[in-house]
Amino acid sequence: MPTLMIQGTTSDAGKSTVVAGLCRVLARRGVSVAPFKPQNMALNSAVTADGGEIGRSTALQALAAGVAPHSDMNPVLLKPESDRGAQVILRGQVRGHMDAQDYHAYKREAKATVMAAWEALSARFDVIIAEGAGSPAEINLRENDIANMGFAEAVDCPVVLVGDIDRGGVFAQLVGTLELLSESERARTRGFVINRFRGDIALLEPGLDWLENHTGKPVLGTLPYLQGLLLDAEDSLGLSGRQAGEPALRVVVPALPRISNHNDFDPLRLHPRVELTFVGPDRPIPPADLIILPGSKSTRADLAWLRAQGWEEAIRRHLRYGGRVLGICGGFQMLGDWIHDPEGLEGPAGASQGLGLLELETHMLTGKRLRNVGGRLLPEGVPVVGYEIHQGVSEGPALARPFCELAGEPEGAVSEDGRVMGSYLHGLFDQAEACAALLARCGLAEEGAVDLAAHREAELDRLADALEQHLDIAAIERLLGR
Repeated sequence: MPTLMIQGTTSDAGKSTVVAGLCRVLARRGVSVAPFKPQNMALNSAVTADGGEIGRSTALQALAAGVAPHSDMNPVLLKPESDRGAQVILRGQVRGHMDAQDYHAYKREAKATVMAAWEALSARFDVIIAEGAGSPAEINLRENDIANMGFAEAVDCPVVLVGDIDRGGVFAQLVGTLELLSESERARTRGFVINRFRGDIALLEPGLDWLENHTGKPVLGTLPYLQGLLLDAEDSLGLSGRQAGEPALRVVVPALPRISNHNDFDPLRLHPRVELTFVGPDRPIPPADLIILPGSKSTRADLAWLRAQGWEEAIRRHLRYGGRVLGICGGFQMLGDWIHDPEGLEGPAGASQGLGLLELETHMLTGKRLRNVGGRLLPEGVPVVGYEIHQGVSEGPALARPFCELAGEPEGAVSEDGRVMGSYLHGLFDQAEACAALLARCGLAEEGAVDLAAHREAELDRLADALEQHLDIAAIERLLGR
């Protein structure tokens, strides 16, 4: 099966971006192509067409390829719940919870899942562009590796190594990574891509010549730094959004330790009249018109973090002065009276008192709800489309005042005065009409909203154009046997 794997010298070297760009380039040439990430560790996820859960960046790569996201594209997804443990999701469904040592021992079994998913994709597509995770040179994790070279060796595919020159030390990154690989792994590394270059390429060329002479491997491309490129991020969270010249609405989001699906806020980052700020630990909480409590993979632990950071008092003061609060998924659960987790599905078993801003209680249950769904905002009636990924079920009088209607059923809750809102729906701001309606509730009336779907398509085409210009696509196609 023609498979090419893109690996990186570090996390955030640009692997996800290069894979997305290659998927779009090949799809524009009429190639049936699918992305594949054997193992991913991320808290940003998406619901697939087959009712599973995969990393958000892999879903974006499927969009770039013009195909529906499928759980086979990311067969192992790890969602961290603490520094030492994670929820393990295999081919879209929860397998259980494991600490790092247990999962390391489990990788031999997980490899069978990876290979089965790859074989299933191979039967449906002509080409697979696979993405590594972190760095292939993590020598402490080499045993039973399924994320990088272990997978590449198993399917006998070529590898292209990406280094980020914007961080500095790109030649050390590339050469050092090669030095830590085995002889067979070095042989299957067929070339380099240097990412995020800005400046005069003539000043870089002597270094490129040295790199090729020293390693005997070609530099397949030097990709420019694409200023302002905003695509669904895997992990990284900038603590400030794009600053507007004259912000009409100030939105503040706590950067929870286990924040999930922070790409919910990408439309607000892009909005010309919204100033979006993520507030990290030990930072003052700025004045705001709207505070949004985001999703969380460890809701009770993140609620305790909020309290320790002074957010509970700040939210109550914010509401007294006429501000509004919106909770999404885990943030919605925090707004209630209690969160019960008797089986310890998200951490130590027990219960935590919520913020008490909505009269409801949440119980964590073993089954996870995964669905793409649409409906309408209430009372505006404008259409809204998004997805649900949660284990908690909420009950209480507050649900009698629903936030929206999804698939014909009431969902979410709104306080009697309308200033506190909560919903399980991710992607609330993705549709321009729904985004405009929600911002109008907070005082930003008669302002245009961003069409996120159109923005994604334009950014993917911009990325693909850059790869067509700066990457040796003919060499890529030869690696794929085309």
